[in-house]
Amino acid sequence: MKVKAPAPGQIGAEVTDLDLRTLRPEAAADLRGLAYEHKLVVFRNQKLSRPEYVELAKKLGRPQIYFQEHYHHPEHPEIFVSANVPEEGEKVGVAGTGRFWHSDYQFFDEPLSFTMVYPQIRPAGRGTKYVDMERMYRELPSGLRRHIDGTRAFHEATWYYKVQPEDMDKAIIEIMREFREITPGAKHPTTIVHPVTKERCIYVSEGFTTAIFGLTFEENRQVLHELFEFINREDHVHSHLWDDGDLLFWDNRQVIHRSGGQLRGDASVSYRIGVYDDLPFYTNTNDLESPDVERCSPIIPEN
Repeated sequence: MKVKAPAPGQIGAEVTDLDLRTLRPEAAADLRGLAYEHKLVVFRNQKLSRPEYVELAKKLGRPQIYFQEHYHHPEHPEIFVSANVPEEGEKVGVAGTGRFWHSDYQFFDEPLSFTMVYPQIRPAGRGTKYVDMERMYRELPSGLRRHIDGTRAFHEATWYYKVQPEDMDKAIIEIMREFREITPGAKHPTTIVHPVTKERCIYVSEGFTTAIFGLTFEENRQVLHELFEFINREDHVHSHLWDDGDLLFWDNRQVIHRSGGQLRGDASVSYRIGVYDDLPFYTNTNDLESPDVERCSPIIPEN
């Protein structure tokens, strides 16, 4: 196995000369360590079948089964399918996923430790974009930092619900109410301390974060706008363009991500598996101010 570390101040290690099909379970800790250290790892020239991909996830941790079944591959529920191409004439998975900044499962009490993405049909120019949230905390202007240190934020996914056939003839408010019963949202510290690296990261995203506790509605609109404007600056974004055989593996505590580069109508299929490392997602559960403050009205995302 050869590891090419990123340039200083950047994220993303590149691993070559490693066939993940033959990964020994005892070596999986080394790969998790690379993700903790470099936040993103790209494994080149992989040729895994679907069962081998699921087996790899089991070696790396505890595979997630996504809470909505229509994202599942019909033979392997661990595989979350993002696709606009039928499989044997049948629609499999959901098209157009992840087009907004987010961290996976941010809107549940147990967020997702790691994400793996294994492209199957790769349109030209398709890739994934990342922002290093540990760096964002270090570089955040002091005027914004005072709003996030020692606070909690609320995260929800309602605004990105994808309509299903059974939603026909339902009112939008009824669909949203039903989805909120399944995903009521989650409260997490606005900055989190990583259980392994011990570093502090901002834990918000434009896609899922709708309020910071203790701020009025008007203050939230202003602070979140400024916060996302800073985080999403082009010079803060790391872009990885997919190549054939790439398998991407990243730490959701330390980066947010979004899909990018695909033109509408381009054929695209990718397989995602979420993996839990069964460590606490963060260790700073006792440094929060005003833990009993009620959440204010959420902000509807503009993107």
